[in-house]
Amino acid sequence: MARQRLDLWLWHARVVRGRADAAALVREGHVRVDGARVTSAGHMVRIGQVVTVSLHHAVRVLRVIGFSERREDATSAIATYEEITD
Repeated sequence: MARQRLDLWLWHARVVRGRADAAALVREGHVRVDGARVTSAGHMVRIGQVVTVSLHHAVRVLRVIGFSERREDATSAIATYEEITD
């Protein structure tokens, strides 16, 4: 798998609790990919891209390092991203 939908990746990485929450977060303009605001939940992300998420008065900066076929436990979810937030 070389790419994955942004809302699906956010959900699999456990950034949000539900896929609908991930889609809403993107539609409302709270997500950037490589510094550019993305408003389409179907935007495809690739390994190496940087995803910036503004969530609950905090900002998380994550580098995409992998994908998952399904949502797994939190330990497995960590394998999909590298946290680069200070």
